[in-house]
Amino acid sequence: MKALLVIDVQNGIVNFSDFTKELSLMEEVIKDFKERNLPVIFIRHMEDNEEDPLYRNSVGSELHSSLKDYAEYIIEKHTPSSFYKTELSNLLEKLEVDHLFITGFNTEFCCMFTAIAAYDRGYEVTFIENATGTTNSEDTYEMPGLDIKDFVGTVLHWSGAIEVLDYDEYVEEYKEKK
Repeated sequence: MKALLVIDVQNGIVNFSDFTKELSLMEEVIKDFKERNLPVIFIRHMEDNEEDPLYRNSVGSELHSSLKDYAEYIIEKHTPSSFYKTELSNLLEKLEVDHLFITGFNTEFCCMFTAIAAYDRGYEVTFIENATGTTNSEDTYEMPGLDIKDFVGTVLHWSGAIEVLDYDEYVEEYKEKK
């Protein structure tokens, strides 16, 4: 069975910049999964440091209003991997999931780490590159011209282990084959 992971779509991240396009693509994938009665699992990153935008008891840690009503399941995590010391593996086993689709934030951390961890656990993984977003930029990494989403997508694709698609490719490959 297929399942969708929607990673860290929380106020403390989404309110950082204009992610209208990314959120719209995430919502389209979510709607497709819902129409096919496939599980949609939201992941929430929680920090214990009160200064962090994703501090456990803050508004920043809450799921963003644009997508939170779609959350069937919510898994809390404390590291970039959605699997490390969480209940995600148990939930996926219970739901008999063998293929995970990855969307969410931050592309180069939580989305990438989760995709790799899923592959390491034997899941087929599809990373929907333009349905991820990041609060970082070429300036963050001091790498002029860096397109973070494209770079991460290329690295994952070249690994030969993880399928990387843009939303349009996802539609062609999966949505039309209901």
